[in-house]
Amino acid sequence: MPPRVRSIFRLLPLRSSSCTNVSPFLLPFLHNQQRAASILSSLSDNAGAYSRNIRLGRGPSSGKGKTSGRGHKGQKQHGKVPQGFNGGQTPLEVTHPARGKENRNKVFSTDMNSVNIDRIQAWIDQGRLDPSKPITIKELGDSRCVTNIKDGVKLLARGSEQLRTPIDVVISRASAAAISTIEAAGGSVMTRYYTPFAIQRILRGKTDPINSLRSQTTGDRSNQSPFTHRLPDPTGRKDIEYYRDEEHRGFLSYSVEKGQGPSLFFKAPRFGKPVKRKSSGSRAVAGENRIW
Repeated sequence: MPPRVRSIFRLLPLRSSSCTNVSPFLLPFLHNQQRAASILSSLSDNAGAYSRNIRLGRGPSSGKGKTSGRGHKGQKQHGKVPQGFNGGQTPLEVTHPARGKENRNKVFSTDMNSVNIDRIQAWIDQGRLDPSKPITIKELGDSRCVTNIKDGVKLLARGSEQLRTPIDVVISRASAAAISTIEAAGGSVMTRYYTPFAIQRILRGKTDPINSLRSQTTGDRSNQSPFTHRLPDPTGRKDIEYYRDEEHRGFLSYSVEKGQGPSLFFKAPRFGKPVKRKSSGSRAVAGENRIW
């Protein structure tokens, strides 16, 4: 066994005045050394680092005696059984296989709640919606006209003949028939982009349901604004092109120049007389020297 460090330092004349090799400020640290040089021989794992193997068949007092926890008889007691084994019966995945095609794009799909014109008119008649103010997702959710809103609300035209009140609707999407019906009654429709988190904040009164940074008419941006969160704008190409379209009454349709379409990739062809380019002199001389 190697000698202990403390015993070595006891033999050294550390406190003698004749010792000049050791600095005085090191004397208390050297004299109070407690760790042994044989620490490597006593290393061990932490408590609970390893668990003992379960000993099977060592008497009933162990809890795993006799049958060793496998029970009595049967294939599970005598050997191993593959997963999903039904004792020889035809498996259910063979008799009742999965049919149809799985929609792998359901992660990117939108789950829109629908609301029809006749339902909005019924809510107005009952006094649950105020037609003098814009009808947004906030009003539809508070009045329970639409419940459990996930990705947005789409306006449909069922019961369009029952609409008698001019209304201003700000909603996620709207059908062409619903837009024409509301505008014929003297109202207006504006489609607005929402995210699921923005819808939750709108229903809680923390976000403006109409105005954002890219809106044509921005709301109150002062410090006294009651809203604590900003309404996000679309970032994906499909969403931007949808809300740039005037036919959809998108809130970004004002940014489309006259004669151009909502697409960010394709540009509308130009109409009018084509501009003639002036040919240089070398090209004119080359044209005169052609044989055929």
